[in-house]
Amino acid sequence: MAGCSSSPKREADAAGPTTSAASADIQCKISRRLCMHEGSYESGERDYAEQEARRLNLAEAERLRKAFGR
Repeated sequence: MAGCSSSPKREADAAGPTTSAASADIQCKISRRLCMHEGSYESGERDYAEQEARRLNLAEAERLRKAFGR
């Protein structure tokens, strides 16, 4: 799973990443281990994490398609 957040997105977050979210994204790119969750999830958190991982993977796939012209 990908992602560093442990709480669902709020409406204010829909406009784009915040400074802390951007910082977390950079940390995740530097060391994936920093983004891995160990332990139990709170109610609904696992579903959110899986949904966010799918979203991030699709966004990265689209970025790569654009970068390589496919």
